[in-house]
Amino acid sequence: MAMLWKFMIVAKYSKTALSPKVKVRGISTHSRHSSSKSVPSDFAASAPCSNTVELLGKSYPQDDYSNVTEKILSKVGKNLHNRKHHPLWLIKEQVKEHFYKHYLGRPGTPLFSVYDGLSPVVTVQQNFDSLLIPQNHASRRKEDNYYLNRDHMLRAHTSAHQWDLIHSGLDAFLAVGDVYRRDTIDNTHYPVFHQMEGVRLFSCHELFSSIKDGEGLQLFEQGHRTAHKQECHTMEAVRLVEFNLKQVLTKLMTHIFGDGLQVRWVDCYFPFTHPSFEMEINFQGEWMEVLGCGVMEQQLVNSGTA
Repeated sequence: MAMLWKFMIVAKYSKTALSPKVKVRGISTHSRHSSSKSVPSDFAASAPCSNTVELLGKSYPQDDYSNVTEKILSKVGKNLHNRKHHPLWLIKEQVKEHFYKHYLGRPGTPLFSVYDGLSPVVTVQQNFDSLLIPQNHASRRKEDNYYLNRDHMLRAHTSAHQWDLIHSGLDAFLAVGDVYRRDTIDNTHYPVFHQMEGVRLFSCHELFSSIKDGEGLQLFEQGHRTAHKQECHTMEAVRLVEFNLKQVLTKLMTHIFGDGLQVRWVDCYFPFTHPSFEMEINFQGEWMEVLGCGVMEQQLVNSGTA
């Protein structure tokens, strides 16, 4: 069973699945939705005049889907989140420090591993199909993404790496990176921004070990999908994962913003989690969304651990 969370960091250049494990996902302070607007002016310029796109040492043949621009290509590889003392690096290190300190494995080593050097070039399968995003979903549109060709694109979210990391056998990890969407530029949107995402999978023992008489509790059942759980998950498991997820994220936001933080949770929808939530904090008298999260779809977890 798994839980997932993801938050976004905007930088201007001038994310339970219940299986024998669970996952959390969170989105950023300014979440991007599938209804993002088309990009203006120079960012909407025509693709490079060549039959191939050269990027990060590889060549990608262009086709009728190719729409990445020279302006956007010039941003790839800057890796601001890995530049020491850059504001994005400072935030990343602050989050890492929190997880390394408070979440330890049995030998006393950090429970969560961190991946901040994954290539921003991914396949369409990684970016959409592996996350159960339907073929006709609006988030796949050329108007909203930067495609190198029909098969490859610049990742639109760090979730594009979830399946691969789970499939490699990881139970808990943080993924950090630059992401690309054809957003209209304003004070909270830019075609290039950054996300940090966390995932944790729970075994039955890990989830219920602290519960009195928890030996008889189960992660799975053959039930029905409701507004509160997936058909394969027991209500007891979902409630515990949801509690753990919200507790972890509240502690993290308190670590970043300080004590006395006002938090509220809003039910929402993501294709790859159910139930799903957005976290809002009261900042300078206004409620601001800081992340999205949820219990990972069991189908996604099962396909990643087969």
